[in-house]
Amino acid sequence: MNTTMRLPGRIGPNTLLITAAAVPLTGWAVHAATLHKRLAATRRDPLTGLLRRDAFTARARRLLARHGDDLTVVMVDADHFKAVNDTLGHAAGDAVLAAFGARLTVWAGPRAAVGRLGGDEFAVVLDLAADRREVRLEQLVRMLHTPVTLDDGRTVDVAASIGAAAPDVLGTRDLTTLQRAADAALYDGKHSGRAVVATAVHAATPSINGRRAGRPGTTVWGRAA
Repeated sequence: MNTTMRLPGRIGPNTLLITAAAVPLTGWAVHAATLHKRLAATRRDPLTGLLRRDAFTARARRLLARHGDDLTVVMVDADHFKAVNDTLGHAAGDAVLAAFGARLTVWAGPRAAVGRLGGDEFAVVLDLAADRREVRLEQLVRMLHTPVTLDDGRTVDVAASIGAAAPDVLGTRDLTTLQRAADAALYDGKHSGRAVVATAVHAATPSINGRRAGRPGTTVWGRAA
């Protein structure tokens, strides 16, 4: 008795070749997707989902090179953040940072560079021309001064200090210069409840590693942002 199973239709050599090739290709596709996810994870801050310092810097510089004169660099510090950690615990502090990251992402939009540079310090480079700058920065102040609701239902009063710097004001697209100026403007408006746009005076502020001299941690950063 002939027990050979006959499949419907004919399987030609081309079909076999494609089928044989598909197995390793599928394996490589899965491997590549896994590597891509791992690479993306190293570029993103796990708490906020924002770009880490190096990834933010690379994207911000690309944006400035292409669209510099219509962009604005924004620096943000969470105010009284240590008090949140000390009085409510680190879980509450993490919730505040995550909320700030989400609010900055919504405010800046999908084409912006939004990063967490470390601790409670954030940076944004976005399309924000002079005619909309004041209104949009006021909007950001309101967003970052809205209380954060914790998982247990408690609310945390939050605030932020904000500084901004723009190529059309300072005459440069250099990210380090713009961040330094925005950082100095932030310090000028610290705890004031308003965003400060940098002038040439802020751009001339002494710096260490590209940041305002005196900012905590500047002496240990290995390079300018």
